[in-house]
Amino acid sequence: MNFSEVFKQTNQLCRVSPDGKYLATCVQYRLVIRDVNTLQILQLYTCLDQVVQMEWSSDSLFILCAMYKRGLVQVWSLEQPDWHCKIDEGSIGLLCSRWSPDGRHILNTTEFNLRVTVWSLCNKSVSYIKYPKACQKGMDFSTDGRYMALAERRDCKDYISVFVCDDWHLLRHFETETQDLAGVEWSPNGCVLAVWDACLEYKMLLYSLDGRLLSTYSAYEWSLGIKAIAWSPSSQFLAMGSYDEKVRILNHITWKKIVEFEHPATINNTKAVVYREVEKRPVVPSDDLSLQQLSISSTAFNAQSKYEICQLPVQVPSVKPDPDRANPKVGISSLAFSADNRYLATKNDNMPNCVWVWDMQRVGLQAVLEQASAVRCFLWDPRRPRLALCTGNNKLYLWSPAGCVSVRVPVEGCFQVLSLLWHCSGDSLILIGKDQLCLCYMETEQQP
Repeated sequence: MNFSEVFKQTNQLCRVSPDGKYLATCVQYRLVIRDVNTLQILQLYTCLDQVVQMEWSSDSLFILCAMYKRGLVQVWSLEQPDWHCKIDEGSIGLLCSRWSPDGRHILNTTEFNLRVTVWSLCNKSVSYIKYPKACQKGMDFSTDGRYMALAERRDCKDYISVFVCDDWHLLRHFETETQDLAGVEWSPNGCVLAVWDACLEYKMLLYSLDGRLLSTYSAYEWSLGIKAIAWSPSSQFLAMGSYDEKVRILNHITWKKIVEFEHPATINNTKAVVYREVEKRPVVPSDDLSLQQLSISSTAFNAQSKYEICQLPVQVPSVKPDPDRANPKVGISSLAFSADNRYLATKNDNMPNCVWVWDMQRVGLQAVLEQASAVRCFLWDPRRPRLALCTGNNKLYLWSPAGCVSVRVPVEGCFQVLSLLWHCSGDSLILIGKDQLCLCYMETEQQP
């Protein structure tokens, strides 16, 4: 495992192009494009203000930079560096900007969700879609890029509009059986649209492309409901994490629940392995007070850590949420399937130091990773069953079915890993700090 030098970035804006060739970073108002292999700067663009959102087009030829406060979007071309495009939403403001799947249209959501504006880079045409709903995930594209589902709110009712992305004509428009729709998400195969209600009611609705309601699932009533969902890459499973600290899995044939994963405070499952991070801090002589104070201030960065396998039963550290505060730290907020559909990783917010890994083939708990600090981010390798996670210190943690490893990032200064980004090949990992980034190159098996 090797590491690159550190590079500057702002707002954690760091994106790998879909073709895996380029690395884009933003430093204040500058957009820097590097070769992902050599890390040499290929292009340098200057934007009109500090960039707050950046996204590659699907064909890796264009890159979008949004400046929400000024209501501006700038688009840059890699093939023609002199070409650029500026979109100004004016006084109506800008809340969100994103590419369409064809990489030739930009969809801007205006402030207060008044409308979605579709700007064409090909013929400079403009289309408007009214009544977009302000919610957790109100817009989603099918994986093949053919359809867009948009949540709408009009006359105090929720609706879904399905558009064909080729020419943006309306394919279907139907009312949903939700009190307060929270999100929409296509299955990876594009056959089913999952629609879920806000947290005050547990309700999952599954619609076909033509707007037929295929199934409705509700686990319970009169309590906080769904917090996060995830489709498996094969579209066979739909995982739903909820505020009752459980994950429920629906199957794609009958849309009935096939299993329920609990996150108990005491783990006594003999088929699961519990890995606990153990930190070993350097010993500082007590007579050197200044050195001791320096050590205490940077102890998180000096500490060496390793994983130990715990003897069962294991008591998992948990935090009691404050019932008087909004958005309580309780329930399943993160779920992710591995690329081969074999494993599901979950995080329970009132057990912030733990990541749970479930075996979908065996339908049971495979491993629990108990970290010394709260888990900030976890991501699956896009090619292999390998999970990377970070906790806001200078270490990278990796889990695979073979075991766990803790790796210190060997860079000078206080580099805290706050989030992660896999390269599409799975051969490298981008570690993102507050205002720096570093590349981690994985050891790949040599082909004979």
